[in-house]
Amino acid sequence: MKTYPEKWSAEKAWNWYDRLPWLCGFNYLPRTAVNYVEFWQASTFDYPTIQGELALAASIGFNTCRVNLVFEVWAAEPKSLLGNLDKFLAAADANGISTMICFFDDCGTDYQHPKVGPQLPPIPGIHNSRQVPCQAKALVCDPGSWGDLERYVSEIMSYFAGDKRILCWDIYNEPGNSELRDKSLPLLEASFAWARKCHPTQPLTTGIWVEEFIALNEASCNLSDIISFHNYGPLPGTIRMMEMLTKFGRPIVCTEWMARTMGSRIETHLPVFKEKKVGCYSWGLVNGKTQTHIPWSCLKADTNEWFHDLFHSNGQPYDAAEIEIIQKLTQK
Repeated sequence: MKTYPEKWSAEKAWNWYDRLPWLCGFNYLPRTAVNYVEFWQASTFDYPTIQGELALAASIGFNTCRVNLVFEVWAAEPKSLLGNLDKFLAAADANGISTMICFFDDCGTDYQHPKVGPQLPPIPGIHNSRQVPCQAKALVCDPGSWGDLERYVSEIMSYFAGDKRILCWDIYNEPGNSELRDKSLPLLEASFAWARKCHPTQPLTTGIWVEEFIALNEASCNLSDIISFHNYGPLPGTIRMMEMLTKFGRPIVCTEWMARTMGSRIETHLPVFKEKKVGCYSWGLVNGKTQTHIPWSCLKADTNEWFHDLFHSNGQPYDAAEIEIIQKLTQK
């Protein structure tokens, strides 16, 4: 097993975690953005909507959020991305919301190439139809082209390395997705090394998301200061995964969950996350252009029950009972 001497000790990780409130938050894209390119690029960065939606999240008790960046946006307009990220952090902090930032991402619809500029409109009836990864698939498998990827991580992390508005750096979302599997392992390890060079005051993590990815999971957990995971299934499987991860002796956070029609629900899971002191980030806040209220497998919106998201685009709850549960469990 590889050792990573620059990683936080378990004691340091627990000292950091024990000072925090119970982390209860959400993965965020504004309702006006069809993907993360549209979220961050200068021409479509919708600050008024972001401010309003973050205030809505705070009003029900959420205290943290998780967002993905896009390498291609940084490559095209680095100063603008830094500025927009700073604005976002300010808006979140003004509402008592900390932010977890993710650099890389292998998850994309048919692995579309991320491109700055006008994004295609959503395909009616399709879940997250214009989702793009953070970086082109070819870059993941070409170490000779990683110079710009390293500069991307180094510039952003160095700028915000001591920023208290940032809770944690989620270095790589779902490494190995889009049929890359272990081809993503070298970039995963390299990206942690780049991040460590910046000496951030915040912890680093990467979540495990497919149990069969043995090498990726081992590296993710051994590289991470805190342990994180994704689970969109029923409660017994979520509990089993949490119990399995306790062997690492570190704080545990579920960075993606909540898919109603798959059995991952506010009323079943959220009380258990709090009881076990596991931080959690549900998927979606306000329903919009990503259409994530539609299940992954649906080609048409033929279900009466939403998959993700908590609010309609007008700010009304999808299910008022869910909001009451969140408010009750997050009361200080």
